Amino acid sequence: MKEIEVLEVPNEKKKKNWLKELLPYVIIVLVVVLIRSFIVTPIQVDGSSMYPTLEDKELLILKKYDKSFDRFDIVVFEYNGVRLIKRVIGLPGETIEYKDNKLYVDGKEVAEEFDRNSKTDDFKLEDIGETTIPEGYYFVMGDNRDNSTDSRIIGLVDKDDIKGSTNLSIFPFDKIGTIN
Repeated sequence: MKEIEVLEVPNEKKKKNWLKELLPYVIIVLVVVLIRSFIVTPIQVDGSSMYPTLEDKELLILKKYDKSFDRFDIVVFEYNGVRLIKRVIGLPGETIEYKDNKLYVDGKEVAEEFDRNSKTDDFKLEDIGETTIPEGYYFVMGDNRDNSTDSRIIGLVDKDDIKGSTNLSIFPFDKIGTIN
């Protein structure tokens, strides 16, 4: 019987093979970290301030790259170390008023074409010490007007504090899709 000769791979080659096998995993981790840091990330609704549009514990996709906001967009921002999810109602340069449960922007009635859970009490921008919304700020409100910590309480939101916008629900599964 013939003896089988075992060849040893030098240490250099073992190290190169190990690094070569690890490289794809490192690249995947880096790509995921970059995507979550700069492009999109999941965010969970905490509370009922956006009910009936969004429900407590609903999981959304936050578009971090979106830094241009229109009226009625849903945005996520930081306030006192807490992330809040609200709807943009007033844009820079505008005046905002609610009278008889109707929204008035610069004195003209604007229809809110989304479900709200409650009536909106009369409100003027002057109630928070502003006459118009300054450049770089937004007036935001929750859809559940009776249970929302929003611009009526915390004041205007600085654009720099807004983390991005969201219009996509991914959980619960029966709500997967775009948000109206």
